[in-house]
Amino acid sequence: MEDFVDSFDRQVDDILYWLTDNAAFLFDAARYALEGLYDGVLWALISAPFYAVAVVLGLAAWRMIGLVPGIVTALALAACYAMGLWAETMETLALVFAASVIALAISLPVGILAGLFPRLDRALMPTLDLIQTMPPYIYLLPAIALLGYGPATALAATVIVAMPPAIRLTSLGIRETPHEFIELGQASGVTTRQMFFKIRLPFAVPSIMAGINQSLMMAFGMVVIAGIVGSGGLGETIYGAIRTLDIATSINASIAIVVLTMVLDRITQSAARKR
Repeated sequence: MEDFVDSFDRQVDDILYWLTDNAAFLFDAARYALEGLYDGVLWALISAPFYAVAVVLGLAAWRMIGLVPGIVTALALAACYAMGLWAETMETLALVFAASVIALAISLPVGILAGLFPRLDRALMPTLDLIQTMPPYIYLLPAIALLGYGPATALAATVIVAMPPAIRLTSLGIRETPHEFIELGQASGVTTRQMFFKIRLPFAVPSIMAGINQSLMMAFGMVVIAGIVGSGGLGETIYGAIRTLDIATSINASIAIVVLTMVLDRITQSAARKR
């Protein structure tokens, strides 16, 4: 058994060495693309005054949830600025947004296909189970080897962790279209395209929105862990505070993370209910 384990470990190491030697240009391009997306989002957030971002998110919360939650959202974001963690908060928001965009761009089409083709859904389930049961920080190790330290590694690992909920819930929504509506569409002579956009997709939207919400929550959890690879943001702030036993800073950064998580969680949940 030990010989098998040693052989497997050597093969994994050999694959990583081969990739770094022969496909470095691909991973360099991926790193530049990921960091470019992150830098663009971060620039848009940082260049705006803190009160403008707080007001915009407060108005979004007001529109989606209510007046009191909107005011609380704006005040909570102002508190992040008052704690001296505005730049780190925006870095975390940029990481979550960029990773979520990439994850959803992949997982929503895959989830739709899985919902339409049961064999694909069954084939994907073991992989999704594996991704969700593995410790999240495991995904940082190959990402470090292939992409190096920095935001690109954090984004790659976060994308992997954020995809399974969206794939599962999108597939579930597509599969659970009421059979009588499908039969009604077939009896009415609708095309396959019309069947998808006018019958299947509207019924699947609540489940898809729930998948988007869960992906955001998984992304928030991962970007904090990714602070150990120099991703920036509140995760790196907490990691640095732990190393220096700076309890006050770690508490402040934790409060800022809770604020961001609750704001986006409530907004996306409300969007799903309204839809």
